[in-house]
Amino acid sequence: MYISDGWKEYQLLDASDGERLEKWGHYTLIRPDPQVIWQQMKRAPGWQSADASYCRHGGGGEWSQNDLPASWEIGYRHLRFLIRPMGFKHTGLFPEQATNWDWMTDLIAHAGRPVSVLNLFAYTGGATVACAAAGASVCHVDAAKGMVQYAKENAALNQLQNAPIRYIVDDCRKFAQREIRRGKHYDAIIMDPPSYGRGPGGEVWKLEDCIDEFLREVAPLLSPEPLFFLMNSYTTGLSASTSGYMVATRILSQHKGKIEADELGLPVKETGLALPCGSSVRVRFS
Repeated sequence: MYISDGWKEYQLLDASDGERLEKWGHYTLIRPDPQVIWQQMKRAPGWQSADASYCRHGGGGEWSQNDLPASWEIGYRHLRFLIRPMGFKHTGLFPEQATNWDWMTDLIAHAGRPVSVLNLFAYTGGATVACAAAGASVCHVDAAKGMVQYAKENAALNQLQNAPIRYIVDDCRKFAQREIRRGKHYDAIIMDPPSYGRGPGGEVWKLEDCIDEFLREVAPLLSPEPLFFLMNSYTTGLSASTSGYMVATRILSQHKGKIEADELGLPVKETGLALPCGSSVRVRFS
């Protein structure tokens, strides 16, 4: 398991009965998590004193007990991020991705050459900020205009507003197809596809139906001497091994490299165990 255990300003305090208890900087949040299917005594004191909790009802949900500012900052190593409680329980950051930021930035820092990165389904730009701070040029693509604006704010928070980051609001699949026609190539590709979504033109994305073909389409965008490829998944029915198999057939058939696939995890303070939080497939090219 890839465990993100380098946090100082984030902590997963406890997990029980379908919920997480988390410390985000100075604030404690309770959020639902469908992976937490066990029930145990909620001994951690934060369960009774959380600043806010997200409650599901009907087809949505809302934050209750909300004593939070509109946004605040937390840091990971030398990086800074805006935390902003939003709909569907999100905070604008996936802390389990920190282990991937470390892996990517180490490769970029030791590449000994300029590195261009394509970040697809880039959300609020955690990976974009990490790669740009390590010295890479980044093309950041997401279909949601609001998320791209959020990513710009995160970049500015890290004094990267003038860094070589290209922000694109577009359907990732259509953008990748156009880049192929233009003859563009990237030294690294990051993909963080949602389980389900719609593009700005109403395009339907369902991961299980689309990901294999999308991998085939994206593979030609890698440069002749690529550095790395990373794909994340939060779809419960898509295991790390299945994702790894698809990436191997589509990416390693064209480029020689070493592939690893495993779950992502966060350490739980109360139990000393690691909570599974999706999975990642990593390819480091030789």
